[in-house]
Amino acid sequence: MRNLLMLLMLLPAFAVHAQSNKLDSVAIHTSAVCDMCVETIESEMIYEKGVKKVHVDLESKMISVQYDPRKTGPDALRKAVTKLGYYADDMPGDAKAKAALPECCQAEGCGMPAGAPHAPVE
Repeated sequence: MRNLLMLLMLLPAFAVHAQSNKLDSVAIHTSAVCDMCVETIESEMIYEKGVKKVHVDLESKMISVQYDPRKTGPDALRKAVTKLGYYADDMPGDAKAKAALPECCQAEGCGMPAGAPHAPVE
């Protein structure tokens, strides 16, 4: 009986904790076009504060991110993508970060949308 009473007392605490862990999600249009882009984005974005899950869909060129809204938000996540060297919605990727990407990701059309200005690949 004592164990049952203790369990009933702790149950509301678990319910409150579960409700406070709600995640938000954001879809970010990107310029990634190859498997190396996917690997780079997914493996780096998961370490951003508050990020719980990252998935890149090359067909739709979308990055889906689930995150804790108490720790980050859509603008910070877009900025994190640009710091990797990729476009994030209408924000261009960081040129220095793009230069550090694998060679295939520096080619025209990879890491930049069609028609975007870019530095020549050496």
